[in-house]
Amino acid sequence: MSLVFTTAPNLFSYRKYWAKRFGVAPSLPMTRAEMDELGWDSCDVILVTGDAYIDHPSFGMALIGRVLEAQGFRVGIISQPDWTSASDFKKLGKPNLFFGVTGGNMDSMVNRYTSDKKIRSNDAYTPNGEAGKRPDRAVNVYSHRCREAFKDVPIIIGGIEASLRRIAHYDYWSDQVRKSVLLDSKADLLVYGNAERQVVEIAHRLANGEAISELTGIRGTVHFVKQIPEGWLVKDSTDIDKPGAPMPPQDPYQMETACDKKPEDSNPNEKVIRFDKQIIRDQRAQTVIRLPAYEAVKDDSILYAHASRVMHGETNPGNARPLIQQHGTRQLWVNPPPIPLTMKEMDGVFDLPYSRVPHKTYGAANVPAFEMIQHSVNIMRGCFGGCSFCSITEHEGRIIQSRSEDSIIKEIEAIRDTSPAFTGHISDLGGPTANMYRLACKDKAIETACRKPSCVFPGICPNLDTDHSSLIKLYRRARALPGIKKIFIASGLRYDLAVESPEYVKELVTHHVGGYLKIAPEHTEQGPLSKMMKPGIGTYDRFKEMFDKYSKEAGKEQYLIPYFIAAHPGTKDEDMLNLALWLKRNGFRADQVQAFLPSPMSIATAMYHSGKDTLHKVSRTAEDISIPKSFKQRRLHKAFLRYHDPKNWPLLREALKDMGRSDLIGNGKQHLVPTFQPKGTVDPAEKTQAFKTKYTGFAKNKSLSGQKDKSTIRKKPR
Repeated sequence: MSLVFTTAPNLFSYRKYWAKRFGVAPSLPMTRAEMDELGWDSCDVILVTGDAYIDHPSFGMALIGRVLEAQGFRVGIISQPDWTSASDFKKLGKPNLFFGVTGGNMDSMVNRYTSDKKIRSNDAYTPNGEAGKRPDRAVNVYSHRCREAFKDVPIIIGGIEASLRRIAHYDYWSDQVRKSVLLDSKADLLVYGNAERQVVEIAHRLANGEAISELTGIRGTVHFVKQIPEGWLVKDSTDIDKPGAPMPPQDPYQMETACDKKPEDSNPNEKVIRFDKQIIRDQRAQTVIRLPAYEAVKDDSILYAHASRVMHGETNPGNARPLIQQHGTRQLWVNPPPIPLTMKEMDGVFDLPYSRVPHKTYGAANVPAFEMIQHSVNIMRGCFGGCSFCSITEHEGRIIQSRSEDSIIKEIEAIRDTSPAFTGHISDLGGPTANMYRLACKDKAIETACRKPSCVFPGICPNLDTDHSSLIKLYRRARALPGIKKIFIASGLRYDLAVESPEYVKELVTHHVGGYLKIAPEHTEQGPLSKMMKPGIGTYDRFKEMFDKYSKEAGKEQYLIPYFIAAHPGTKDEDMLNLALWLKRNGFRADQVQAFLPSPMSIATAMYHSGKDTLHKVSRTAEDISIPKSFKQRRLHKAFLRYHDPKNWPLLREALKDMGRSDLIGNGKQHLVPTFQPKGTVDPAEKTQAFKTKYTGFAKNKSLSGQKDKSTIRKKPR
């Protein structure tokens, strides 16, 4: 098992599997009847997903399914199965190669629960938005049912739910550190990040007769090893980052189980390298980093934060080393991230013959997520922003993978010519960010060696090419197409990059804003911003000045819609008060507000769990940072964002008095909340107490993973 750091075979260079003779399916089959129509007696791969099946590249299972089909494999889809028995998991028969399991485009727990741990009333990825069509921890449940259906079929888990749980991780809903999902799901292999390379290699190797246990060393995968493979050197994570002495005193890397028995599959001759930098340099490609064991991090938040810091330092495909983490008697081996796709490969993935519509079994049912993206075009993937609360970089990586201009134009024309609902408006040209298309490090050697978590924090790296000319050219060519009336940019805009290109801002504001533009300053105060790895509010002011200028020149009345996070680690009550005053001063009113939700493995989640600033070296004596955890404080922080809502006034008046800011209570323009309470508004104190009782009971029985939610803000009429 060895690794090459910078090369990978072309995704479409493999010899096609024999089943290519069956041709392209109009839509991947979901029933035996559809398989019969295609002339299939079996599926080579069956993909199980918690989402409705939409044959569109924005839906992970459709994309992976079509990529495998292009390799010659017969791929079936089991969408939103009844998980109470194995029956639905048998309906397409036994797959010849493997089951591929995912919770869907969203983590199943984020999909089902709000940041306040209340069950959501709808599901955007389900026909008619119906809630309750997927279980909690869908990856685990689906995997168990697949095993029950066909015990000897390999199970491979992937998607964002598996990706963010690939090692021991903090779980918000249960408020505890859980094992890697590979153990809990009892799957054979875990695929993380963008999965095209891994899945294609896995399928071909299994088809060539290799056993699933032999598929080791594949980038972007996680598996078990009985012992350290021969020729590998082991570097202890504490040689990279010093967490301080453990408490209580014990060896955090002990191989003993709870019964003090040495596991039979450990390697007593494991060679550990400590501090010998020359050897590490010489043998880097054959060095694995040992993280603290699950048994250590689950009871020690400082060791958890330490493991998080080390893991995030090994995310650049150009220099990342494998990680190993003990889980009881088993050793979890995490291979480095996959090599990003080239532009030609990206084009190949997005040019596949997607039908771009929901599966016919849904009839006239509306799938809200499809309605949102059916006329949008994904132009890139990845994000080098590195925001501490975000899962994009952890899942897709920080190296931007862009499609060619011709491929994007081809998709716009396909939408125009084939979508019956198309009215001439493209709802978005974007991706994880609106304006990182074709941006990259100026020097490939520097990019390969870089270990920074962000290219734009605390400021824009001088090695980053911020030239927006390729994106401007794309916009101009796209809107010049016959039949295209308007192209909107709806993806989140990285405004600190945009201000580096006034020409881009002018192009965007003049032609691609539909009255409102969403951006995400996230906060106004330096305390929380420094923990988020976001620029100061001054950068927002610079962008707003340019936005207003070019809107005026275009003769348009347009507004910015800023998003903010409540209760993020590092946020004090005073920070939220100052943000509320800024909102009022600038005439903004938040319609919807949700608090920070700790997603598994994120940097901000490590802060939330440990109470320390994990952007810097973590020790037991390091200063604690403010972590809004209590229901009351999280509710207060949300209330500050909705200072204008009378239902929040009693809580805000109480808080302002406690903070010594009674001067902000009054009926003048300079006050934040009035002294009176309108009739018909319910004092939320009673509701709060009732909900806290329910919330406490829920916390004892439920568990979660998640990502942050954002607020929606409208400009107050003048």
